[in-house]
Amino acid sequence: MKKIMNEPNQIVTEMLDGFVAAKPGKVKRIPDTTVVTRKDSPIQNKVGIVSGGGSGHEPAHAGYIGKGMLDAAVAGEVFTSPTPDQVLEAIKAVDGGAGVLLVIKNYTGDVMNFDMAAELAEAEGIDVAQVVVNDDVAIDDVDGRRGVAGTVFVHKIAGAKAEAGASLEEVKNAAEKVIANVRSMGVALSPCVMPASGKPSFELGDDEMEVGIGIHGEPGTERKTLGTADEIAVELTNHILEDLPEAEEIAVMVNGMGATPEMELNLVNRKVQEILQEKGVKTYKTFVGEYMTSLEMAGCSVTLLNLDDELKELLDSPSDAPALRV
Repeated sequence: MKKIMNEPNQIVTEMLDGFVAAKPGKVKRIPDTTVVTRKDSPIQNKVGIVSGGGSGHEPAHAGYIGKGMLDAAVAGEVFTSPTPDQVLEAIKAVDGGAGVLLVIKNYTGDVMNFDMAAELAEAEGIDVAQVVVNDDVAIDDVDGRRGVAGTVFVHKIAGAKAEAGASLEEVKNAAEKVIANVRSMGVALSPCVMPASGKPSFELGDDEMEVGIGIHGEPGTERKTLGTADEIAVELTNHILEDLPEAEEIAVMVNGMGATPEMELNLVNRKVQEILQEKGVKTYKTFVGEYMTSLEMAGCSVTLLNLDDELKELLDSPSDAPALRV
C-alpha cells in the first residue's frame, strides 16, 4: 500500500515536528527526545500526567496533551514502546513538585519501560505513581488484557482531577476507578501496513473480519465472515456488557481504527445506542470518531465506561487537548 512519507526511519521524529508546528502556542517538543509537553510545563504544584507508547495510534498520544488532560506524551517507534530514558525525560519535563502519574497500556514493553523510568525518576527525588490500563475484553485472562481505546477515558478523568488540584494519590485513585469500570472490544475489516516493510500485518479475505483485535496490527482472537454494521455492534456491545459490572449510566466511545469513515462509525453507534436502550442502560455522553487508531486499519472498537457522579463531573470538565475538546 502506498504511503505519504519520506525515510521510514525518520517517520516518528518528522511526525512530531509536524504536530508541534501545527500547535505552536499549545505544545513544545523537548529537544533531542520524542517527548511533547504542554507549552506551560512544568506547572508548579500540579500533578503531571504522562502517557505514551508506540506511534501509529494517532491522535494518541500527543493529541491528548492540553489543559485538563495530559501534560506530556512520549512516542516510541511505530508499535514499539518508548525507551526508559525517553519516558524519564517526559517525567522530568512535567514535574512541578506534586508528583507525576504514568498512564500505561498493558503491553509487556510499555509496562517494563515505564516502570524502569519511574524507578530512575524516584532516584532523582520525583514522586511517581503508575496505573496500567487493561480494558480489552477480547482477552479472557484479566491480567493479560490489553490497553486500548478506554485509555482515552483514563487520560480525560485523571487529567481533570489533576487540573482541579488533587494530590497524586487522589489522581491515581480516579484513574483506577476508570480502569475498574471501562471495557472495550474491536474488530478489523482490513490489516494495517507497517511503514518500514510496506507489508500488511496479516491477511484477510474480502468476506472476512477479525474480531477481538488489539491496536498494534495483530490479528484478532477470532476470524469470522464479514458482518453488517448492526451485527458488528451487537457482537462487540454484548460481549462488553457481559463483562461490565452494574452498567446503569455510561459513556460510549465508538472509535475508528484509522481508515473507517465517520459515516460507518455512526452506523455502529446507532445500533449500540439501541442495544443499551433495550437493556435499560442510560447513555450520559457519546464519542464517535478516531481516538486510538492502528495506522490505516479499517475497523472500529466500542468502549463503555460506567459512570458515577464524580466521573461524570470529571468527564465534563474543560479540556483544550486537540483530540478531545470539552
